[in-house]
Amino acid sequence: MEYVNLGRSGLKVSRICLGTMTYGTPEWRDWVLDETQSRPFIQRALELGINFFDTANMYSLGKSEEVLGRALRDFARRDEVVLATKVYFPMGDKPNQRGLSRKHILASIEASLTRLGTDYVDLYQIHRFDDETPIEETLDALHSVVQSGKARYIGASSMYAWQFARMLYTADQHGWTRFISMQNHYNLIYREEEREMLPLCQSEGVGVIPWSPLARGMLAKAARTRQPGRYPARQTDTLATSNWYYQMLTTL
Repeated sequence: MEYVNLGRSGLKVSRICLGTMTYGTPEWRDWVLDETQSRPFIQRALELGINFFDTANMYSLGKSEEVLGRALRDFARRDEVVLATKVYFPMGDKPNQRGLSRKHILASIEASLTRLGTDYVDLYQIHRFDDETPIEETLDALHSVVQSGKARYIGASSMYAWQFARMLYTADQHGWTRFISMQNHYNLIYREEEREMLPLCQSEGVGVIPWSPLARGMLAKAARTRQPGRYPARQTDTLATSNWYYQMLTTL
Protein backbone atom coordinates (compact mmCIF):
# COMPACT_ATOMS: atom_id res chain seq x y z
CA MET A 1 0.00 0.00 0.00
CA GLU A 2 1.21 3.49 -0.82
CA TYR A 3 0.84 6.22 1.81
CA VAL A 4 0.69 9.94 1.08
CA ASN A 5 0.31 13.16 3.01
CA LEU A 6 -3.27 14.41 3.17
CA GLY A 7 -3.02 17.87 1.66
CA ARG A 8 -0.21 19.94 3.13
CA SER A 9 -0.59 18.27 6.52
CA GLY A 10 1.82 15.77 7.98
CA LEU A 11 -0.95 13.16 8.23
CA LYS A 12 -0.10 10.00 6.29
CA VAL A 13 -3.03 8.15 4.76
CA SER A 14 -3.32 5.14 2.49
CA ARG A 15 -4.07 5.93 -1.15
CA ILE A 16 -7.29 3.98 -0.70
CA CYS A 17 -9.78 5.06 1.95
CA LEU A 18 -12.54 2.67 2.99
CA GLY A 19 -15.88 4.44 3.13
CA THR A 20 -18.48 2.94 5.43
CA MET A 21 -21.83 4.32 4.29
CA THR A 22 -22.89 0.76 3.41
CA TYR A 23 -22.05 -0.59 6.88
CA GLY A 24 -24.51 -0.25 9.75
CA THR A 25 -28.11 -1.43 9.67
CA PRO A 26 -30.46 -2.26 6.77
CA GLU A 27 -33.20 -0.61 8.81
CA TRP A 28 -31.78 2.69 7.51
CA ARG A 29 -31.43 1.62 3.84
CA ASP A 30 -32.06 -1.87 2.54
CA TRP A 31 -28.70 -1.97 0.74
CA VAL A 32 -26.72 -1.49 3.98
CA LEU A 33 -24.84 -4.46 5.45
CA ASP A 34 -25.35 -5.32 9.11
CA GLU A 35 -22.46 -5.58 11.56
CA THR A 36 -21.75 -9.27 10.99
CA GLN A 37 -21.56 -8.74 7.24
CA SER A 38 -19.52 -5.54 7.53
CA ARG A 39 -16.70 -6.65 9.80
CA PRO A 40 -14.87 -8.90 7.28
CA PHE A 41 -14.52 -5.96 4.88
CA ILE A 42 -12.96 -3.76 7.55
CA GLN A 43 -10.64 -6.55 8.67
CA ARG A 44 -9.54 -7.28 5.11
CA ALA A 45 -8.91 -3.60 4.45
CA LEU A 46 -6.55 -3.48 7.41
CA GLU A 47 -4.78 -6.63 6.21
CA LEU A 48 -4.20 -4.97 2.83
CA GLY A 49 -2.61 -1.92 4.44
CA ILE A 50 -5.54 0.50 4.35
CA ASN A 51 -5.25 2.80 7.35
CA PHE A 52 -7.84 5.43 6.35
CA PHE A 53 -11.50 4.88 7.30
CA ASP A 54 -14.32 7.32 6.61
CA THR A 55 -17.77 7.41 8.17
CA ALA A 56 -20.41 9.99 9.16
CA ASN A 57 -22.81 10.46 12.03
CA MET A 58 -25.81 10.22 9.69
CA TYR A 59 -24.82 6.88 8.13
CA SER A 60 -27.39 4.45 9.54
CA LEU A 61 -28.14 7.25 12.03
CA GLY A 62 -25.02 6.49 14.03
CA LYS A 63 -24.87 2.71 13.64
CA SER A 64 -22.11 2.96 11.03
CA GLU A 65 -19.88 4.73 13.54
CA GLU A 66 -20.63 2.06 16.14
CA VAL A 67 -19.87 -0.80 13.74
CA LEU A 68 -16.64 0.79 12.52
CA GLY A 69 -15.51 1.69 16.02
CA ARG A 70 -15.97 -1.83 17.36
CA ALA A 71 -14.23 -3.40 14.36
CA LEU A 72 -11.22 -1.11 14.60
CA ARG A 73 -10.90 -1.79 18.32
CA ASP A 74 -10.93 -5.52 17.62
CA PHE A 75 -8.65 -5.57 14.59
CA ALA A 76 -6.23 -2.64 14.99
CA ARG A 77 -4.53 -0.29 17.41
CA ARG A 78 -5.99 3.20 17.56
CA ASP A 79 -2.70 4.90 16.69
CA GLU A 80 -2.38 2.78 13.54
CA VAL A 81 -5.51 4.08 11.83
CA VAL A 82 -6.77 7.40 10.52
CA LEU A 83 -10.40 7.77 11.52
CA ALA A 84 -12.67 10.31 9.83
CA THR A 85 -16.29 11.22 10.44
CA LYS A 86 -18.67 14.05 9.50
CA VAL A 87 -21.30 16.45 10.79
CA TYR A 88 -24.19 18.38 9.20
CA PHE A 89 -27.22 16.21 8.40
CA PRO A 90 -30.16 15.82 10.82
CA MET A 91 -29.75 13.34 13.66
CA GLY A 92 -33.21 14.04 15.05
CA ASP A 93 -36.32 16.08 14.41
CA LYS A 94 -35.46 19.02 16.69
CA PRO A 95 -34.29 22.32 15.14
CA ASN A 96 -30.79 22.23 16.64
CA GLN A 97 -30.08 18.61 15.72
CA ARG A 98 -28.79 19.54 12.27
CA GLY A 99 -26.53 21.97 10.45
CA LEU A 100 -23.23 23.59 11.38
CA SER A 101 -24.13 25.76 14.33
CA ARG A 102 -21.75 25.78 17.27
CA LYS A 103 -24.37 23.97 19.33
CA HIS A 104 -24.80 21.14 16.85
CA ILE A 105 -21.09 20.74 16.07
CA LEU A 106 -20.07 20.49 19.73
CA ALA A 107 -22.90 18.09 20.54
CA SER A 108 -22.20 16.00 17.45
CA ILE A 109 -18.49 15.48 18.08
CA GLU A 110 -19.25 14.22 21.58
CA ALA A 111 -21.90 11.82 20.26
CA SER A 112 -19.64 10.57 17.46
CA LEU A 113 -16.76 9.91 19.85
CA THR A 114 -19.07 7.92 22.10
CA ARG A 115 -20.35 5.81 19.22
CA LEU A 116 -16.85 5.27 17.81
CA GLY A 117 -15.49 4.37 21.23
CA THR A 118 -12.53 6.74 21.02
CA ASP A 119 -11.51 10.04 22.57
CA TYR A 120 -10.58 11.73 19.28
CA VAL A 121 -11.01 11.50 15.53
CA ASP A 122 -8.20 12.22 13.13
CA LEU A 123 -10.34 14.10 10.62
CA TYR A 124 -13.62 15.88 11.39
CA GLN A 125 -15.45 16.93 8.24
CA ILE A 126 -18.41 19.17 7.52
CA HIS A 127 -20.69 17.07 5.32
CA ARG A 128 -22.18 20.04 3.44
CA PHE A 129 -22.13 23.84 3.43
CA ASP A 130 -24.67 25.38 5.81
CA ASP A 131 -26.11 28.59 4.39
CA GLU A 132 -28.21 29.12 7.53
CA THR A 133 -25.20 29.51 9.84
CA PRO A 134 -22.49 32.21 9.60
CA ILE A 135 -19.28 30.62 8.42
CA GLU A 136 -17.44 32.40 11.24
CA GLU A 137 -19.54 30.51 13.77
CA THR A 138 -18.89 27.19 12.04
CA LEU A 139 -15.15 27.74 11.71
CA ASP A 140 -14.76 28.94 15.28
CA ALA A 141 -16.61 25.86 16.53
CA LEU A 142 -14.43 23.55 14.44
CA HIS A 143 -11.34 25.33 15.76
CA SER A 144 -12.61 24.68 19.30
CA VAL A 145 -13.01 20.98 18.50
CA VAL A 146 -9.39 20.80 17.37
CA GLN A 147 -8.09 22.89 20.28
CA SER A 148 -9.91 20.60 22.72
CA GLY A 149 -8.11 17.57 21.28
CA LYS A 150 -11.27 15.88 20.04
CA ALA A 151 -10.16 16.15 16.41
CA ARG A 152 -6.67 16.36 14.97
CA TYR A 153 -7.63 17.95 11.64
CA ILE A 154 -10.73 19.23 9.84
CA GLY A 155 -12.04 18.66 6.34
CA ALA A 156 -15.00 19.59 4.16
CA SER A 157 -17.28 17.86 1.67
CA SER A 158 -19.61 18.57 -1.24
CA MET A 159 -19.98 22.30 -1.77
CA TYR A 160 -19.36 24.92 -4.44
CA ALA A 161 -15.78 26.05 -4.94
CA TRP A 162 -16.68 29.66 -4.08
CA GLN A 163 -18.15 28.52 -0.76
CA PHE A 164 -15.03 26.54 0.08
CA ALA A 165 -12.81 29.45 -0.96
CA ARG A 166 -14.71 31.74 1.41
CA MET A 167 -14.22 29.30 4.27
CA LEU A 168 -10.50 28.93 3.61
CA TYR A 169 -10.07 32.70 3.41
CA THR A 170 -12.07 33.34 6.59
CA ALA A 171 -10.14 30.72 8.55
CA ASP A 172 -6.86 32.29 7.47
CA GLN A 173 -8.06 35.78 8.38
CA HIS A 174 -8.96 34.73 11.92
CA GLY A 175 -6.10 32.30 12.53
CA TRP A 176 -8.50 29.37 12.90
CA THR A 177 -7.76 25.76 12.02
CA ARG A 178 -7.60 25.29 8.25
CA PHE A 179 -9.27 22.53 6.23
CA ILE A 180 -6.77 19.97 4.99
CA SER A 181 -9.15 17.99 2.78
CA MET A 182 -12.16 18.18 0.48
CA GLN A 183 -14.33 15.10 -0.03
CA ASN A 184 -16.19 15.59 -3.28
CA HIS A 185 -18.12 13.64 -5.89
CA TYR A 186 -15.63 12.68 -8.58
CA ASN A 187 -15.14 9.74 -10.92
CA LEU A 188 -14.64 9.00 -14.62
CA ILE A 189 -18.30 9.72 -15.33
CA TYR A 190 -18.91 12.72 -13.08
CA ARG A 191 -16.05 15.18 -13.62
CA GLU A 192 -17.65 18.54 -12.84
CA GLU A 193 -15.16 19.13 -10.02
CA GLU A 194 -12.39 19.55 -12.58
CA ARG A 195 -13.77 23.00 -13.49
CA GLU A 196 -13.21 24.82 -10.20
CA MET A 197 -12.93 22.67 -7.08
CA LEU A 198 -9.90 20.60 -8.04
CA PRO A 199 -7.85 23.62 -9.23
CA LEU A 200 -8.78 25.41 -5.99
CA CYS A 201 -7.67 22.45 -3.89
CA GLN A 202 -4.41 22.16 -5.80
CA SER A 203 -3.71 25.86 -5.37
CA GLU A 204 -4.53 25.83 -1.65
CA GLY A 205 -2.77 22.57 -0.80
CA VAL A 206 -5.98 20.80 0.14
CA GLY A 207 -6.10 17.02 -0.22
CA VAL A 208 -8.90 15.53 -2.31
CA ILE A 209 -10.89 12.49 -1.17
CA PRO A 210 -13.24 11.51 -4.03
CA TRP A 211 -16.49 9.90 -2.98
CA SER A 212 -18.09 7.35 -5.27
CA PRO A 213 -14.88 6.85 -7.29
CA LEU A 214 -16.46 3.82 -9.01
CA ALA A 215 -19.75 5.65 -9.64
CA ARG A 216 -21.64 3.53 -7.10
CA GLY A 217 -20.14 0.40 -8.62
CA MET A 218 -21.21 1.24 -12.15
CA LEU A 219 -17.58 1.51 -13.27
CA ALA A 220 -16.84 -1.96 -11.94
CA LYS A 221 -16.75 -4.51 -14.75
CA ALA A 222 -19.54 -6.65 -13.32
CA ALA A 223 -21.87 -3.68 -13.05
CA ARG A 224 -21.64 -2.34 -16.58
CA THR A 225 -24.56 -4.35 -17.92
CA ARG A 226 -26.90 -3.64 -15.02
CA GLN A 227 -30.18 -1.94 -15.78
CA PRO A 228 -31.59 1.15 -14.03
CA GLY A 229 -33.75 0.35 -11.02
CA ARG A 230 -32.79 -3.31 -10.84
CA TYR A 231 -30.86 -3.04 -7.58
CA PRO A 232 -32.01 -1.44 -4.30
CA ALA A 233 -29.13 1.03 -4.10
CA ARG A 234 -29.99 2.36 -7.56
CA GLN A 235 -33.64 2.80 -6.60
CA THR A 236 -32.72 5.45 -4.03
CA ASP A 237 -30.05 7.10 -6.17
CA THR A 238 -31.51 9.53 -8.69
CA LEU A 239 -28.16 10.36 -10.25
CA ALA A 240 -27.19 6.73 -10.86
CA THR A 241 -30.56 5.94 -12.41
CA SER A 242 -30.73 8.96 -14.68
CA ASN A 243 -30.49 8.49 -18.44
CA TRP A 244 -27.53 10.87 -18.48
CA TYR A 245 -25.52 8.67 -16.12
CA TYR A 246 -26.12 5.56 -18.20
CA GLN A 247 -25.46 7.39 -21.46
CA MET A 248 -22.11 8.54 -20.12
CA LEU A 249 -21.28 5.00 -19.01
CA THR A 250 -22.10 3.67 -22.47
CA THR A 251 -19.85 6.31 -24.04
CA LEU A 252 -16.96 5.27 -21.80
